[in-house]
Amino acid sequence: MRRLAFLLRPSWLILAVLVAAFAYLCFTVLAPWQLGKNTATSHRNQLIADSVKAEPVDVTTVLSGTGEHTEWRRVTASGSYLPDSTVLVRLRHLDGAPGYAVLATFRLDDGRVLLVDRGLVSAVDGTRPPQVPEPPAGPQRIEARVRMSEGVTPGKDPSVQDGYRQVYSIDTAQESTVLRQPLTAVPTGGERGGYLQLSESQPGAFTPTPLPQLDAGPYLSYGLQWLAFGIMAPLGLGYFVYAEIRERRKEKGSAAEPVGAPSPTERPRSEPVSSTTPPAPAAPTTEARLADRYGRGRG
Repeated sequence: MRRLAFLLRPSWLILAVLVAAFAYLCFTVLAPWQLGKNTATSHRNQLIADSVKAEPVDVTTVLSGTGEHTEWRRVTASGSYLPDSTVLVRLRHLDGAPGYAVLATFRLDDGRVLLVDRGLVSAVDGTRPPQVPEPPAGPQRIEARVRMSEGVTPGKDPSVQDGYRQVYSIDTAQESTVLRQPLTAVPTGGERGGYLQLSESQPGAFTPTPLPQLDAGPYLSYGLQWLAFGIMAPLGLGYFVYAEIRERRKEKGSAAEPVGAPSPTERPRSEPVSSTTPPAPAAPTTEARLADRYGRGRG
C-alpha cells in the first residue's frame, strides 16, 4: 500500500474527482440526452410516415380523444373561416428567403373554433409582409395535419406592424389572446395543445410548411460517443497511475546501486606495461669516428 500513497496527494485526488465527475455526467446526463433525442426523432419520423399512409379522420374524433399522441395525424374539418382573423408569424423562411406564416381561425359546424396555419408567403423586399388575401368565405371542407403548439418565446411579445397582427411563434393560447377569441386547442398527447396545418391545394392555403426530413440525425452516434468517453476516462486515469508506479520503481532501483561500483559494461583500464628492453646505445661522437678511420692511438 505504501507504493500507492502518492495517490493521496492533492493533485491526484483532484484528478480522480474530475474523472469520476466526467464519467458520471457521461452516463447519467450526456449520453441519455442524445439517446433520448434519437428516440424522440425516430418516434416523430414514424408518426409522419404512418400519417402519410393513413386515411384522414374527422377532426372531431381527435378533439374527443383520450390523450393519445395525435401530432402529424391527417384530419378533415367542415365549417367556415372567420373574417378578420389573420395573424402573421415572423421569422419564417420560404425557399431560403424571409417569409411569414399566415394564421387564421376556422369555426367547425359544431361551433368550436380552431387555429389554422394557412402556409407560408414571401416577404416584400425581405423586410415587410405582402398583401395577404382573406380566406374564402362560406362553408368549407379542409384537410390538414395536427401540429403541436410551439410555445411562447420570452421577450418576444405580439405586435401590430404594417397593418397586421404579428407574433413570433404558433401557439394556440397566445393567438387566442391576440385575437381576443376563445380557441379550442387540438389534443396532441403532449404538454401543449395543437392547431391545424393546411395541406397543399386546400381552400385558403398558401405554400405549405414542409414536413421535416425523415432522418434520425447524429443523435445515436453522439450518445454512443459519450458512453465511450465515460469508459475511456477511468481507463486513462488507470494508465497514468500504472505509468507513475513503473517510473517510481525505476527510480528506486537506480538509487539502490552502490556508489562508485563500475558499470557492468565498463571495462577496467589496463595498467601500463613496464618495458624490459635496454636503452639504445648513444650515437658515437665525431672524435671516435675519426679515430676509427685513421687509426688514432695505434702504435
